[in-house]
Amino acid sequence: MRVLSVAFSAMPVGTAFAGGAEQILSILEAGLVQRGHESVVIASHGSRVAGELIETPGMQASSENYKEAIHSALQQYSVDVIHFHGLGFHDYVPECDTPMLATLHLPINYYPAPIFNGARPPGLVMNCVSRTQARSNPASRSLPVIPNGVSTGRFMAGEPDGSLMWLGRICPEKGVHLALQVAHRLKRRLTVAGPVYPYPSHQEYFEKCVKPLLDAERTYVGPLDLHQKALMLSRAECLLVPSLVAETSSLVAMEALSSGTPVVAFRAGALPEVLEDGVTGFIVDSVEQMAEAVSRVGTLSRTHCRKEAVRRFDAGRMIDDYLEIYRRITN
Repeated sequence: MRVLSVAFSAMPVGTAFAGGAEQILSILEAGLVQRGHESVVIASHGSRVAGELIETPGMQASSENYKEAIHSALQQYSVDVIHFHGLGFHDYVPECDTPMLATLHLPINYYPAPIFNGARPPGLVMNCVSRTQARSNPASRSLPVIPNGVSTGRFMAGEPDGSLMWLGRICPEKGVHLALQVAHRLKRRLTVAGPVYPYPSHQEYFEKCVKPLLDAERTYVGPLDLHQKALMLSRAECLLVPSLVAETSSLVAMEALSSGTPVVAFRAGALPEVLEDGVTGFIVDSVEQMAEAVSRVGTLSRTHCRKEAVRRFDAGRMIDDYLEIYRRITN
C-alpha cells in the first residue's frame, strides 16, 4: 500500500518536533515503511520522514501550494490512500477517486461546521484521536476513534532525582507559568523543556510570563531531541501538565508514563482519559491541588506506569488501527 500523508503547514514533521500532529504523522509513516508499505509525505521544509518527502514553504505555504503539491504527488505516484493531518485540509482536498482520511488532531470547534454536516467531499472519511474529543461535539460523536500512540520502546524507566518537569510547546494555553508557580510554591527543582516558536504571542508570553519565574532551580533548557527527552523524563519525579485548553490527547503524558514517570495534570479535555487518577498520576483542578498532588506521587508505582503505557499507548497498536481503516476505505 502507498499512503500519501499531508501535514499541517506550520511545523516540520519529525519525532524531535513538539507538535502532536507532526509527531503522530512521523511515527505512523515510519511504522508503515517498517512494515513494507510505501510512504510519501507533503510537509514543511526541514521535515524528516522515512519515505519520500515533498517539501512545502512551511509557514508561508498556502492552500494553492498544497493543491499543487497533492496534484504533483498524484501524478508522480500511484497512491492508495491520502491521509490529511492538517487543520486546513478542507481547503485543499483534491477532486479524485483516491480514498481519503482526515485525522482531527485539534478540538472539534477548530474545524468548519460544514465538513460535519454533509458538505465534505465524497470519499473523505474523518477520525478523532480520543473518545473525549469525539464526544465533545454532536457533529463528531459518530466518527471512528483511533487513540494516539508513542514509541514506548524508545523510552526507559530510570531512578528519579527529585526534579519536576514540564515539556511541550511554550505558549499561553499550555500553562508553563503555572508549572513554575507550583515549583516555587514547593521549593522544588523544575526543568522546562520545549521550543518557543516565532509567533509574537508565544515570544511575548515567554518573555513576560515564563522568564521572570526562571532561576537557578527552575531552568529552561530549550528543545530536546528524542534521546535527551527520554533521559530527562526517566529522571523526573513527575511531569506537570497544567494545560488550559481541552486537550484532544497528550503525547507528553504518554511519553512520561512510558518512562515510568507519573503525571500530574489539569482536568482538561482528554487528560483524564490518558491518566488513571491515583494510579498513573493525579487529575487536579488548580495550582493548589497540583502542588498537593506532587507530594503524593511517591506513592505511585513507576513500574506500573511503564507497564500501562506499553499496554495502552504503544505505537504498534495505533499503526494497526490506521492500517485497518485504510483497508476499510479502500475496499
